[in-house]
Amino acid sequence: MAYWLFKSEPQTWSWEDQKNHEGPAEWDGVRNYQARNNMRQMQVGDLGFFYHSVKEKKVVGIVRVAVPAHPDSTADDPRWECVDVEALCDMPRPVSLSEIKENPKLADMVLVNNSRLSVQPVTEEEWREVCRMGGLEPAPEAPWPAGKPCP
Repeated sequence: MAYWLFKSEPQTWSWEDQKNHEGPAEWDGVRNYQARNNMRQMQVGDLGFFYHSVKEKKVVGIVRVAVPAHPDSTADDPRWECVDVEALCDMPRPVSLSEIKENPKLADMVLVNNSRLSVQPVTEEEWREVCRMGGLEPAPEAPWPAGKPCP
């Protein structure tokens, strides 16, 4: 099981959109091979940060991978795949990119070193630290069962 970070522009698909969507939603529209390959590695029950990019630049919520990689319904090209994710809970206190960059424990985080990648891995140590920074303790652990509420 693993941890991830999913970046979205709030004006395109916000955390509120994710929370208000009935059931899991496709993480569609990704057209980057590295991000697609990350989704291919995901398993049901993996957890991820929902990150608002562009102006906000902060972790705002936690999602659960609900459906493994499958063809992206928004693509005409079969090379593009996506997973479906479901909202678990708000981050009690959103964690900004500047706070993440200031934390020496997160110096090697992909978000710090490759901020343009839209779907990226997060180590277990990084997961726990960002959850701690956001007031989510104990950090939820993957695999997370369907229907189980966030702590």
